Amino acid sequence: MMIKKQKSEKSLIRINKYLANAGVASRRKVDEMVQEGKVRINGKVITSLGTKIDPGTDKVFVDGRQIVILDEPVYIVLNKPKDAITTASDERGRSTVMDYIRIKHRVYPVGRLDRNTTGVLLLTNDGEFANRLMHPKFEVKKAYKVTLDKALTREDADKLSHGVRLSEGMTKSAKIHFLPGEKNKVVGIIIHEGRNRQVHRMFEAFGYEVYKLDRVGYADITYEGLPRGRWRYLTKTEVRKLYEIAGMDKTAATIQY
Repeated sequence: MMIKKQKSEKSLIRINKYLANAGVASRRKVDEMVQEGKVRINGKVITSLGTKIDPGTDKVFVDGRQIVILDEPVYIVLNKPKDAITTASDERGRSTVMDYIRIKHRVYPVGRLDRNTTGVLLLTNDGEFANRLMHPKFEVKKAYKVTLDKALTREDADKLSHGVRLSEGMTKSAKIHFLPGEKNKVVGIIIHEGRNRQVHRMFEAFGYEVYKLDRVGYADITYEGLPRGRWRYLTKTEVRKLYEIAGMDKTAATIQY
């Protein structure tokens, strides 16, 4: 089924890409929703995965809810402070990362950082971009500075670097860096996964307690020049690099700010 065939191809977009960009789900999950008959276009249920729409004229509904993309893509890096919850709102009234970003666009975090973890957090309204960066397939690099309760031994560092068996299975290999002047109690670690509390659990598996955890890098994005609690827009070059990492067409990474 092709929606608005009389429109030029340039104005049309595949339904899975449109809904992924809207943050509904990944393209693969959207395809499943289409096949399950959960998507309607202009009142008609669609089941063809190749369906294209004109975002300017076609009305798209998922489970009866209309999906509209109103904003141009926005990409932000925040130097997350301690005690801020990584969510758009909190039912208990606690501080969230959105309290630090005051813009007209509705953005949401790419992944999560624990309440007490500080550092690099990306936020966007580009759903497909966020979904891909979070997908394990792309193994996005995440760098942390870890403050421990005691000095990390070289033996344990070597074991950590080869992966740690957690309840859900082995982690992938990691890189451990001993930082000068820190007596091995403050170390760097680079991982390429995003399991729940992964860094804490990796060190806890060898009897260490993580006192502080600071994410100093996500892919090649750092918080250099950003005080804690401050944010900035990503540059066009940074966005295009992230598009490349996420296996997306970097020529499509157009931003308006």
